[in-house]
Amino acid sequence: MDEVKVYIEAEVNPTESEEKVKRAVENIFGNVQTRIQSTSKGAILTAEAEGLESLTKLYNLLRRERIRDAARGVLFEGLKGNAITFFLNKQVAYAGHISFSKEVAESPLGPIKVKIECENPRQLIDWLAPKTT
Repeated sequence: MDEVKVYIEAEVNPTESEEKVKRAVENIFGNVQTRIQSTSKGAILTAEAEGLESLTKLYNLLRRERIRDAARGVLFEGLKGNAITFFLNKQVAYAGHISFSKEVAESPLGPIKVKIECENPRQLIDWLAPKTT
């Protein structure tokens, strides 16, 4: 598969520990290089990764949690051009699981925003979350 770039962003609220938000991201994407930027309402954690290996942990979690069909729907919903954007529940990610969420209101601490860019996003979705039926 061609070049894959993954961009991850999560708010770190004043009530949250940066380490815990970082761990939530690493639980889904492995050992990615994260950066923290201060904002007026806390901070934002960002990370970038390249290559399919950066999605291996997500790939395995989707199989372990048996949510490939649901994931497939969410990924296709977030597909625009050469990018797929979706949101994950931060608290669930911290616990080492996956729960897709909406951009706002579902997770009180804000979601983890994930954007994946590649030449053939449909092929990537077929790899990440193939049809199970």
